[in-house]
Amino acid sequence: AMAGALEPYLDSLRRELQAPGPAAFSVLLALLLVALTLLLWRLAQAGRSGRRAVLLLGLCDAGKTLLFARLLTGKYRDTQTSITDSSAVYRVSSDKNTNVTLIDLPGHESLRLQFLERFKAAARAIVFVVDSVAFQREVKDVAEFLYQVLVDSTVLKNAPALLIACNKQDVTMAKSAKLIQQQLEKELNTLRVTRSAAPTSLDGSAAGGPAQLGKKGKDFDFSQLPMRVEFVECSARGSKGEEGDADFEGLEKWLAKIA
Repeated sequence: AMAGALEPYLDSLRRELQAPGPAAFSVLLALLLVALTLLLWRLAQAGRSGRRAVLLLGLCDAGKTLLFARLLTGKYRDTQTSITDSSAVYRVSSDKNTNVTLIDLPGHESLRLQFLERFKAAARAIVFVVDSVAFQREVKDVAEFLYQVLVDSTVLKNAPALLIACNKQDVTMAKSAKLIQQQLEKELNTLRVTRSAAPTSLDGSAAGGPAQLGKKGKDFDFSQLPMRVEFVECSARGSKGEEGDADFEGLEKWLAKIA
């Protein structure tokens, strides 16, 4: 039935191709454009499917390593500041029966960018962990690191899904995900302005890297980025601390979605 319905259109296409003149050329050009679009889409999908890493980024003491351990084992464990990466296969709790490789990267200022450089090309997604309790004090440092991630050429090209995980929500003084988003957008906008005004080097490039983040002429917000950005509130410790379960259902659902 479908073939019969398409037959008149196929006949018309055949006649156009057989007839000389601009109409036939237009049809051929359209077919070539469609074929090229399909090819590029398949290459993009193949590249994305080949990227199976989920990077855990953030400042020191944000709770990345405990989140990493909780996701893999469900159990609490004492952690210390990481000086190297840790990786493990995480099986997504969904009907898709898929898995990703979680990679916990050091948050120390002297190490984090070199480890990001090593793993960024394999990133299917990024979980940027924020200490919601210390956020007000650390907001400039958090924004600085996040800015460096967002203007990275490989990250911009691959556009991995990005989750801002607002951790330590079990503590009364924790800031909400909404406030953290607002403050980060404000700080990133300020960074964009100051970096765009940075002096250029001898080769003409800006000393601070790419000058433009988001849309020119508009205050920055996360919707302007090429990747999808979401915020969740979570707690690697959980409300009962070491004895209880962690509270990161939103993170688990997000991992299942991006896998």
